[in-house]
Amino acid sequence: MNDDIKMIIDELKVAAEKALNHVAAEVGKLRAGKATPSMLDSVTVEYYESHIPLSQVATVNTPDAKTIMVKPWEKGMLDEISKGILHANLGLNPQNDGEQVIINVPALTEERRMQLVKQVRGESEHGKIGLRSARKDAIDLIKSLKSDGLGEDMAKDGENEVQKIIDSYSKRIDDTISNKEKEIMTVLYLRILSLSTY
Repeated sequence: MNDDIKMIIDELKVAAEKALNHVAAEVGKLRAGKATPSMLDSVTVEYYESHIPLSQVATVNTPDAKTIMVKPWEKGMLDEISKGILHANLGLNPQNDGEQVIINVPALTEERRMQLVKQVRGESEHGKIGLRSARKDAIDLIKSLKSDGLGEDMAKDGENEVQKIIDSYSKRIDDTISNKEKEIMTVLYLRILSLSTY
């Protein structure tokens, strides 16, 4: 493979990986009824007149599937942590017990699960847009090499390699989305199955 094409392919892989990681991070934030520390990743708190991530002022853990505990490093941060969680608009209700902030994660309703699935599918589309953009950039660069004298066969091989990489990452995005949808809908399916056995 020509060095210029190899460089284009390497850049394409970096862009495709970025699109995949973005999708994985965004769908990872969506809760499927089970408490996880990552649910609070978007929370910021006011600390000495600046907003910083919650993880920089407290430890977040999940003692069970329905509870998140946030233990601040300084007790004076309890109210700010509660405010930050409420402002993040996550649908969570923090309770301050004087030592830590406790969040009981409510079970998801069927309607909320359907909304989450729509959100997940929206993230899939964002990822695919990123892949299409990376593909277009790579193909344009190969075409410019062709007009600078790159052989027809090499250009065609390069374009085929670009498409192969895009197809591979597109499938990985689809798998990520599919797994998250299953996770979101599992409790709902189990509920439907248990009702149908009566």
